[in-house]
Amino acid sequence: MSQKRSIFEEVSEDATAAKSAAPQPGLIDRAHKGARGAIRGWLMLIFVLVALMIAVGGLTRLTDSGLSITEWKPITGAIPPLSEDNWSAEFAKYQDSPEFQIQNSAMNLSEFKTIFWWEWGHRQLGRVIGLVWAVGFLFFWATKRIPTGWTGRLFGLGVLGGIQGAIGWWMVSSGLTGRMVDVASYRLATHLGLAFVILGLASWYILSLGRSEAQLMQARRSREDKLASMSTGLMHFAFLQILLGALVAGIDAGRGYIDWPLMAGQVIPDGMFALSPWWSNFFENSALVQFVHRLAGYLLLIFGFVVWRKSRSSGNVATHGAFNLVLAMLCLQAILGVATVMQAAEWHIAITHQVGAIVLWVFILKSRFQTMYPQTQSIRGN
Repeated sequence: MSQKRSIFEEVSEDATAAKSAAPQPGLIDRAHKGARGAIRGWLMLIFVLVALMIAVGGLTRLTDSGLSITEWKPITGAIPPLSEDNWSAEFAKYQDSPEFQIQNSAMNLSEFKTIFWWEWGHRQLGRVIGLVWAVGFLFFWATKRIPTGWTGRLFGLGVLGGIQGAIGWWMVSSGLTGRMVDVASYRLATHLGLAFVILGLASWYILSLGRSEAQLMQARRSREDKLASMSTGLMHFAFLQILLGALVAGIDAGRGYIDWPLMAGQVIPDGMFALSPWWSNFFENSALVQFVHRLAGYLLLIFGFVVWRKSRSSGNVATHGAFNLVLAMLCLQAILGVATVMQAAEWHIAITHQVGAIVLWVFILKSRFQTMYPQTQSIRGN
């Protein structure tokens, strides 16, 4: 004979049964739960450090400090001169360089210390970035917190950082050979370009880790293919313009023609192919290098407007907002570029222009990510 049960007992048991029968999260959502947020925070720190590295590198170039340290010592170079004898020894090495003998022969030890600290700080920041990456990666890897499929991507980021250090020395060494008193502009462009690649990858990973794998898979079904293709083209075009800007900075071409919209009073300046061999003009002729950078800037602004117009056809409010930021930053960056030229690349304006390139780069990547993985919105568009 069955016993009577309390109504509260029946409700409790029914609730327990319902809870156990409820659908459970899939493997994609359950795998390494919590690691995505921690890794995202770590990548954000790396992003900030790399952005700072680019800014400090720009200031190092603008202050002509890049050749003040004539040796590459990745480990022992972290210790700066600690005595007057050490400082005198470092200064003596610099005095043997072409830059000192041809351009800075009147420099004293006190002035040398100023440019030394800029270059040392730039290299030291690179060591800090490498250390932050290594500690973070080893921790997440050893504790098995890296989500499936992410180990190679995160490890590759560190490999690129190591390559960047080697390219940095390859760049500096070009200014110590006696052929020129500055670093080779194409090597500077390679160095800056890789920095933006690292920054771009970190940005993309941060955006990807901001959502679960399930959310990304769901969002990808709403991908806007045409707009995604156009934003990819805009990304590549912007990257090319960044490289052209590095060529301008490498030969101080921004200080050679300071009128706008003309160049030395002409639409097409004289002497754009005065050097021999002819191809060297694209790297060493200030007239041609600045002309190409200006022309590419105009075309980039026009293409950016075309992409923005295309984004108006999207039904996603977040997409509209992302491309509004891109267009606004493109216009501001163009204005900063003109101001940089007309002020003969004064350091405070020139570095603002370089930081503007970082902001524009991130905005373009964010808009591209939005077209490939649109954010869900309600029927009202909120």
